[in-house]
Amino acid sequence: MSNQRNTRRRFLALSGAATFAGLAGCMGEDPETSEDPGSSDENGNENESTKYGPPELQVETEYDSREEFKQPGEQFDDFEDLEPWEVVQGSAEADEDVTFDGSQSLKLTAEDSENVIVERRIDTTDMTDLELSTAVRTSTPGNVAIDIRLIDIYGGYAHHQLRSVTYRDSEVGWFRTNPGVFSESTTPLERDVVDKIQLIVYNTGDAEVWVDDMRIHEKPEKGYVVLCWDDGHEDFYDRASPLHDEYGVNAVQAAVRQWTRGQRSGVMTPAQLKERQEAGDQIVAHGTHTQFADMDEESLRDALRTDKNWAVSNEFGGGHYIVYPHNSFDQTALDVISEYYYAGGFNQSGDKNLTGVHGFDPLVLPRTIGHDLDIAMQCVDNAAKHRQCTILNFHAFDQDNTLDEDEYEQLLQHINDTEDVEVIDFDDLWTMRREGH
Repeated sequence: MSNQRNTRRRFLALSGAATFAGLAGCMGEDPETSEDPGSSDENGNENESTKYGPPELQVETEYDSREEFKQPGEQFDDFEDLEPWEVVQGSAEADEDVTFDGSQSLKLTAEDSENVIVERRIDTTDMTDLELSTAVRTSTPGNVAIDIRLIDIYGGYAHHQLRSVTYRDSEVGWFRTNPGVFSESTTPLERDVVDKIQLIVYNTGDAEVWVDDMRIHEKPEKGYVVLCWDDGHEDFYDRASPLHDEYGVNAVQAAVRQWTRGQRSGVMTPAQLKERQEAGDQIVAHGTHTQFADMDEESLRDALRTDKNWAVSNEFGGGHYIVYPHNSFDQTALDVISEYYYAGGFNQSGDKNLTGVHGFDPLVLPRTIGHDLDIAMQCVDNAAKHRQCTILNFHAFDQDNTLDEDEYEQLLQHINDTEDVEVIDFDDLWTMRREGH
């Protein structure tokens, strides 16, 4: 089995659906055994799922989640041989100086708002239960969106798109994106007969993007929704939480320590947060509400340590996870954050911005601003149809970035009426990610 796996990692020209099916059958298995994820071997040794489960809540993490889970699934293309790739638009070349894994990456560049498109053909392949992730780095994060476009033998296609890297120019270094479906052709993609893959960089200025280590992941059985509320407003406690209780769904709440401890007007108290935790909500960190990319390393470390100490002392069980204030982060911030948190983010967009559950970067999760009912409902529909996850973000009903109360109830009703979708929290999502290895 291990020899077969090594061969697959070197093999770029896939040999059809049979090869893909065989590959998928090995994913998630130990090289020497074929036990279920989360079990132990006959000697009682833990496999990846249990070995890396979030431990008892403590201030510092026991491992760097981004390092331990940097290459999930199985490798599809290591970009050591670029012969299969054809440049359709923009420029593309090998780069031996900027690499995620191996001796080179594929560098994509364009100027003056031109997009970059490269593509490669594969033998007709059944990707019904499979999806792709890739490692990405960009020096122009505020200008670009990243798209993996699958095309079938009839010309049907689906765009799997990370809509936004950051709102700013902060370099975030290498990260992995496992983008969810953004849109499809009028005649939807026939996923059982995919024969072409495109990598697209959408560009609003000058683009410079590197890609490396494209990997394959199995899809879960259904789709998922995370309802994430930032800042701990009393508006959630007074108006949204009764709806959550009525519909029997939980929320992830990102509380700001200083605001909660200081009993800021309009913010939930620790007692109210604990009440919501007992009702099923998950209380996670929202940092200092200062932009992480603007903080020096030591100040950020002190702030994160203080935040985590507060979560531990208050027994907030979601203390393993963090929401970045103002969606601000850079490479230095990610390195420091990994010392205290296992998962979080985000890359945030006002449009559909979903993710697969087995291949995302633990600390660079994407989410969608919950400002528009139609978009939010489309996110739910896409999550169900394509067995992916949508993380929807809200603040307070009187803010422009959040649905009003009636619309929010319509969204909860839509989730309730949609088959094959489930509301989860970060614990659930992080468990599925670890099972992807």
